[in-house]
Amino acid sequence: MFGLKDLLSLITSAFIILPLVIFLRESGYFIVSGIFGVKNPRLTIGSGPRIFKIGFFDVRKYYHVYSWFSYDSLKRKNNFAYICVYLGPILSNLVFAVTINALLANGMLHEYRTFWERFIFYAFYYVLFDAIPMITVNGKPNNGMIIYEMLRHGKRTDYNNEPFIPATSDVEEQYQKEMEGIQELEEDKKKAKQSIIKEIQDLKKK
Repeated sequence: MFGLKDLLSLITSAFIILPLVIFLRESGYFIVSGIFGVKNPRLTIGSGPRIFKIGFFDVRKYYHVYSWFSYDSLKRKNNFAYICVYLGPILSNLVFAVTINALLANGMLHEYRTFWERFIFYAFYYVLFDAIPMITVNGKPNNGMIIYEMLRHGKRTDYNNEPFIPATSDVEEQYQKEMEGIQELEEDKKKAKQSIIKEIQDLKKK
């Protein structure tokens, strides 16, 4: 039976644990790409209008399980570098999950055991679907498939031309266009509202 305790567990998982796991996953890209000399890296948290941007952190208005990493280029461009970058998120969640599991096994973090056990579950969930080679949405390969193709063929062999990790410059350009579109819509709504008010006032005068 689904009760209040289960509801609280669901809320904790959806709004705290999952976003944290996803953020750590995307941080894996950031950490590893930094080793190979990444240009213009960015960790975006949330979606929609920007609240603030400090350095490589871009925090958006609508908070949920939506974070992603972007960069423009790497200084060291070779297959080994790209394999390591795509391996980054897998290792990131794996290291955190194994470390926390070891701490729990040794009697630490006992007070928040349920929280950390759920964290470990979701971390391994993402590791599983990141590591096992498969094709995902729109025919895109997951990290495991990209690593497999890099090792076997020396390149991506799927037919999807979209970059797996978007370029920060492209993301910023798209964001600015979206914000301009939203601003135009807001101005149109304001004009329409003013027009309606004027019509009502004219009718009252008559």
